[in-house]
Amino acid sequence: MFINAAPADDNNITDMATKLFVGNLASTASENDLQDCFAQAGGVVSVSIMQDRNTGRSRGFAFVEMNTQAEAEAAIGQLHGKEFQGRALTVNVARPREERPPGRSYEERR
Repeated sequence: MFINAAPADDNNITDMATKLFVGNLASTASENDLQDCFAQAGGVVSVSIMQDRNTGRSRGFAFVEMNTQAEAEAAIGQLHGKEFQGRALTVNVARPREERPPGRSYEERR
């Protein structure tokens, strides 16, 4: 899972510019499928499809890291709104993960 706990500085902002949020994924999409799709725009460093902890099924979004900021911008331009496995992709620069209070377990919520 993508977690960025480093304080915000100029290097961190540059790093974030190469990490893309990819939304509206079909549940059947694989990391290899996304790798192949984003490789059209440049070098892909990593692909991580987010999965539900309980079921292991796709949550419908992923993070793709590109080699450079220019390649990330190219991927946004080429792939945002493009149909991929029957769905229009949402492709944006990933934002740093927001701090959240620790979650409660199922038992605590009952």
